[in-house]
Amino acid sequence: MYLDETAGLNVPQDAIDKGVAECRAFFDAIQQNGHLLRRDTLQPTRTATTVRVRDGKTFTTDGPFAETKEQLGGYFLIEARDLNEAIRVAAGFPGARWGCVEVRPINEIPQPE
Repeated sequence: MYLDETAGLNVPQDAIDKGVAECRAFFDAIQQNGHLLRRDTLQPTRTATTVRVRDGKTFTTDGPFAETKEQLGGYFLIEARDLNEAIRVAAGFPGARWGCVEVRPINEIPQPE
C-alpha cells in the first residue's frame, strides 16, 4: 500500500474516520473469505533508519532509503489463485482510491531438509 504521507494532513477527521472504517471492513471481509494471511501498517518514513554494510562496516542513515512522492504505508499478504484474483482483491482495498496497491507474488525459498 503506497500513499503520500502528507495527503491526509488536510483531510477532515470525519473523512479519515470513514476511510479507516472502510479499511477495517475490507480486512474483515478478506479474512472471513480466506484471502488474508497477514497485514501490518508501518510508522511514517520519518521513523525509518536505512542500514548499509560496506567492507564489513555498518552505516546508518536517518530516514527512508529513497525520497518518493508516495511511501510504503503497509502491506497485506493474501492467498489468491492467480494474478487476476489478487488484482480483484487489491482493487477492493479502499486505500487504492487515494493511494495505490502493488501486487507482487512472494518468492518462496525452499527450506533445506
